[in-house]
Amino acid sequence: MRTILHGDFLWSKGPEELTTQTGYLVANDGVIEDLYPVLPEKYAGHPVTEHKGAIVPAFCDLHVHASQYVERGLGMDLLLSDWLNEYTFPQEARFADPAYAEPIYDAFIDDLILHGTFAVSAFATIHRGATSYLIRRMEEKGLYGYIGKVNMNCGAPDYLTETTAESLRETEQFLEEFSGNRTAKPILTPRFAPTCTEELMRGLGLLAARYGVGLQTHLVESRWEASAALEGYPDCACDTEIYERAGLMDHGPVIGAHFIFPSAKDIEILKRHNGVAVHCPDATVNIIAGIMETGTLQDRGVAVALGSDIGGGHNIGVCSQAARAVQLSKLKHFYEPENNRQIGFANAFHLLTRGGGQVFGKLGAFEPGYILNALVLDGLHDPGIVRTPAEIAERFCYIGTPANITARYLSGKRI
Repeated sequence: MRTILHGDFLWSKGPEELTTQTGYLVANDGVIEDLYPVLPEKYAGHPVTEHKGAIVPAFCDLHVHASQYVERGLGMDLLLSDWLNEYTFPQEARFADPAYAEPIYDAFIDDLILHGTFAVSAFATIHRGATSYLIRRMEEKGLYGYIGKVNMNCGAPDYLTETTAESLRETEQFLEEFSGNRTAKPILTPRFAPTCTEELMRGLGLLAARYGVGLQTHLVESRWEASAALEGYPDCACDTEIYERAGLMDHGPVIGAHFIFPSAKDIEILKRHNGVAVHCPDATVNIIAGIMETGTLQDRGVAVALGSDIGGGHNIGVCSQAARAVQLSKLKHFYEPENNRQIGFANAFHLLTRGGGQVFGKLGAFEPGYILNALVLDGLHDPGIVRTPAEIAERFCYIGTPANITARYLSGKRI
């Protein structure tokens, strides 16, 4: 299948560099051949689709709780520990029932596509049956993802914990069934250290090595979480060391959600394993966890991406988090200027696209060898003023709606 698009393309070359090019993008079987200023003669007579507005890479959400989709915008007056125990854990327990879980996961997937998010790293729940439905539907849709059956054997209500043996057995069965997937792949998902014993962590580390899979978890999300983690692992110097010692950071992508209060050792370990810290601006404000030192972490060599963190966050459109990331970096720098560098929109757009896309391979840019996942943004001009592609993208992240996405391309195919 060959796809040829013509229009104004915008993508990130790096954290501080947006590139715009008008031309003809040619993709074969969903993989970009090149972006040509003039259509090569060999393609004369081939169908070309013309688009107005800005053509941008589809978005990547590196931290989202698919099971919390029905919680978005609710319970936002609680702090993290209370929110989990009073609201989230009871709701997640209902995913033991497929009749409850499946329509929620279907709606979640449809809303991702509507908002232009084609790649996610998603937590499900402890329930293998419902989690299997989610990853199967993601794969059928062709969406890119890392999907995790959550592990919890302590530190949570009895109705939402497993025994160590159950947790490891159910996780291994999940890995056996779906490790061969093409686009939506399994990932190990200990919720966070306070809900997993050392025995369970070691067992997950063995599964990581056996099946060659990575890790997603919450890392130093709040002062409460960071201290509670070390209470259960007194021999570890920091939160991230818990996962390293268990062997969970050596066999695939390492995705650490939030990373708001890292020590120097947390940073050292995450970098050593090429991990990604995921900034979830709305969520960390809603639960008053703190504000990530985004620019400063980048300066220290930490890879950063964006996440919606539904339902701690309230907006399924992860594009809105690019705007929030700029806002919070300005706030952080204004009130705590020492060692806090603010970021601009170019950087935030990088986190939204290429920065998150790297976890899945070649996603998030319009360059040879990259997968053609793209959105066309339009309807954001002003009377008598034609906006540049960069201005269209920025405005979309602040005030756009799904109606401003006039076309969607997933693996080269218009959907």
